[in-house]
Amino acid sequence: MKVISTVFELQSWLKRMRLSPIGFVPTMGALHEGHLSLVSNAVQHCPVVVVSIFVNPTQFNDKNDLKNYPRTPESDLLLLSKVMRESDLVFLPGVKEIYPEPDTREFHFGNLEKVMEALHRPGHFNGVAQVVSRLFEIVNPDIAFFGLKDFQQLAVIKSLVKQTGNKVMIIGNPIVREEDGLAMSSRNRLLDHEIRLNASIIFKTISAASAMLKEHDIPEIKSFIVQSIDKVQGYSVEYFEIVDDINLLPVSSKAEMMKDKRYFGCIAVQAGKIRLIDNIEIGLV
Repeated sequence: MKVISTVFELQSWLKRMRLSPIGFVPTMGALHEGHLSLVSNAVQHCPVVVVSIFVNPTQFNDKNDLKNYPRTPESDLLLLSKVMRESDLVFLPGVKEIYPEPDTREFHFGNLEKVMEALHRPGHFNGVAQVVSRLFEIVNPDIAFFGLKDFQQLAVIKSLVKQTGNKVMIIGNPIVREEDGLAMSSRNRLLDHEIRLNASIIFKTISAASAMLKEHDIPEIKSFIVQSIDKVQGYSVEYFEIVDDINLLPVSSKAEMMKDKRYFGCIAVQAGKIRLIDNIEIGLV
């Protein structure tokens, strides 16, 4: 793999290689097995793959979160070298390469910007749209790979592609989990030891939601999830919603769920000082 830091060099290499389809995996670094599963999938489907590592400042509504976000470029490159080929490229740009001028664009995503993450992180998805659209302009990929852990982000990116008329195919990869069920995330390494010991409670509890749907309605399920997690020291549920997979419209009762739609239980939890998200598909029984 070749490591590149400028837009000019990246585009020159892609033009010179003339390989297609071009696969693309955008990341913010601090890579783990979840990221590597995305890269491996891209490598299987594309003769050339670009992985970007860029901590995007415009999607952080909390300056401390941006400051503390883990940055591990050396170990990231070591991990990538295990799954990437000679023809593949790692794009490590600085802020000026991505934003030569301040990005003042505003995007609108209907209901997607009125629920869950959008309510708790104002401006976050506009920043995501800014950086993803910019990276798509730079890389011009045929296929882009994203993780399903960031469920709402994936829906936003699919909407962004429709709005902009981009022809890139968006692939969502299944969540990769730690042995105890915790969804892999770059933020996991920031968890205090005592908090990390109990992190399995999140997946255990949301996994029960689907089974509960047979005999309980959604308000009871939500109450069970909040109470189960909140009683663990250091843990507090920010939200739990059951939503459809397209518009992310929350449902408040089983009667609202339709058999021809897919539904997911999405959760955000404050685990000590770190905020974690997860989701699981919930089907009608």
